[in-house]
Amino acid sequence: MINIVLFGPPGSGKGTQAQHLIEKFNLKQISTGDLFRYNMKNDTDLGKLAKSYIDKGELVPDQVTIDMLIDELRKPTETNGFIFDGFPRTAIQTEALETIVKDELGAEISICLSLIVEDEVLVERLLKRGETSGRTDDSNEEIIRNRIKEYYTKTAEVAELYKNQGKYVEVNGIGNISEISEKLFAEVEKIK
Repeated sequence: MINIVLFGPPGSGKGTQAQHLIEKFNLKQISTGDLFRYNMKNDTDLGKLAKSYIDKGELVPDQVTIDMLIDELRKPTETNGFIFDGFPRTAIQTEALETIVKDELGAEISICLSLIVEDEVLVERLLKRGETSGRTDDSNEEIIRNRIKEYYTKTAEVAELYKNQGKYVEVNGIGNISEISEKLFAEVEKIK
C-alpha cells in the first residue's frame, strides 16, 4: 500500500500532479476540502457540526476533520493506497494521521512529497489562473502572498516531522508538467 502526503503551496501544480500520481499508481485522493464540502452538502452529522463552527467564523476542530477522514478511509476502495491533500497541516494532525492510517489500514505514511516553487512564480501562476478561474482569491496579489505565507507557516512543522522520519522529499515544481510527474513517480518507485 502506498500512502502519500502531498504538499505544495497554492499554485504549485499540486492538483495536476495528484491526478498523475492517482493514474500512475491507482491511488485515491483524500482532500480535506472535498470532505468538508461533501459532508456539508449531504447534511451529514459531521457536516452539520463543521458548518456550526464555520457559520460562527471559527476553525473546525481537528477532531471533526479526523472523524471525516476516518469515515472516508472506511469506505471500500479498489485502490493501492491514498494521497492525502490538505491534511496534515500541524504536528498534532500529523500524529493523528499516522495513527489513523495504522489503525484503519494497517499501514503507514510512505512518503511526503513536497512541490517546491519560488514565490514569484506562484504569484504569477495564480494571477494568471485568476483571469480564467473566477476565483477572487486568485486575482488579488496581496491575498495570494498571504495564502503562500500562511501555507509555509502551517506546514513547516509537518515537513520537519517527516524529515526526521526520512520520508520528506522535495521535488522542483517548475518546468514541464510531465517531467515533474516523472520526478514524483521516481520518488514513489523508490519506496515500493
